Amino acid sequence: MGDGQSHSEIGSAEGAQEWFASGLRFECTMCGNCCSGPPGAVWFTQEEARSMARELNVPEQEFLKAYARRVGVSWSLKEKQTDHGLDCIFLDRETRPGKALCKVYKSRPTQCRTWPFWPEMLESAEAWRDFKKRTPCPGMDTGKSYTYAQIRVIREEAEAR
Repeated sequence: MGDGQSHSEIGSAEGAQEWFASGLRFECTMCGNCCSGPPGAVWFTQEEARSMARELNVPEQEFLKAYARRVGVSWSLKEKQTDHGLDCIFLDRETRPGKALCKVYKSRPTQCRTWPFWPEMLESAEAWRDFKKRTPCPGMDTGKSYTYAQIRVIREEAEAR
């Protein structure tokens, strides 16, 4: 530790993040709740746009025109009105009835890949429970176990978005 800090001081410095030190469980149930609801934004980078366009086998400019919208200087995926609220343009509820699939799953944006380990959801156990209720996400606290280290890596990826 050479800097004079004890383990407990470092734990305190990390503050609210310590609440998930023993890990968290998450497994996507393909309910689509995280991809639907009130108006929102699914941010993506230029490289992610290229990747999604490749997956859909369309030119990048066509992809942007058909599936994206400008929000200030950034890009977000479009939404479509459904019985569930506003769904992401790529949410497919018809191919497998009862399941919500992503048409660009392999190239989905960082915002999607890092769910539910977003910084704002990991601020506290209360924030985690609140997001779990508001989404509602039946996959949170079930399924695959993620270690503290894995969650931190995913959270850092989400922070960089």
